[in-house]
Amino acid sequence: MTMSWILRGLILAAVCGLPAAWAGEVLDRIQSHRVLRVCIWPDYYGITYRHPQTQQLVGMDIELSTALARELQVRVEHVDSSFVTLIADLTSDRCDVAMFAVGVLPQRQEKLRFTQPYMRSDIYAVTTKSNRVVRQWSDIDAPGVQVAVQAGTFMEPVMAQRLRHAQLVRVQPPATRERELMAGRVDVFMTDFPYSRRLLDNADWARLIAPPAPFHVLPYAYAIRPGDDEWLARLDAFVASIKRDGRLEQAARNHGLQSIIVR
Repeated sequence: MTMSWILRGLILAAVCGLPAAWAGEVLDRIQSHRVLRVCIWPDYYGITYRHPQTQQLVGMDIELSTALARELQVRVEHVDSSFVTLIADLTSDRCDVAMFAVGVLPQRQEKLRFTQPYMRSDIYAVTTKSNRVVRQWSDIDAPGVQVAVQAGTFMEPVMAQRLRHAQLVRVQPPATRERELMAGRVDVFMTDFPYSRRLLDNADWARLIAPPAPFHVLPYAYAIRPGDDEWLARLDAFVASIKRDGRLEQAARNHGLQSIIVR
């Protein structure tokens, strides 16, 4: 199918008020199997988070992936993934799309295809209220400071490039940045706005430090494996529609993320 036919499908869908549902390899399989497989990171608070007590999945992209499946008239199946395994999970066909606020990084763009952005976030620092080493942003890149990042997140290459004096600590699962910080093995960890909500909502010991000026603002989008332009166009149509009809705004508001959506 040529791109001109894809565009005609989008125009027809917009005129008729119907979802664009043209044929494509992934769409054909989704319709045939009646299931949409969505990769998520189940530890991403506010985005795709599995509650440790109830095991229920909640978050902005849980709501939106369910909405996408509803448009396609299939059921959604959430597949556990992570930023470390993201590329392998998509290219090995474990899922049809990754919907967990995936940062659009050059190294990921070499391996994956991305929709238009639907959110963007800067990098933030989290430390403890009792920490005397890091009190403000300018304290982070100093000799002797241990700065943690979650391995595989976009903060890892950014901080590796930006830090000149502090020591970068890459935290690999099952270890967590929070436990490393609470144990005193690191002084601060770097995260994004959605994940910072977890600490602000649940940890009375945590202190958020925002950069005094934009530090490294990154767009977030949905990701797929290369090679299926029809599927990418269908996802782009979905992102455009949730921006237009208010579903993106509502899902973000439900989880305190409305300030970082791309309208």
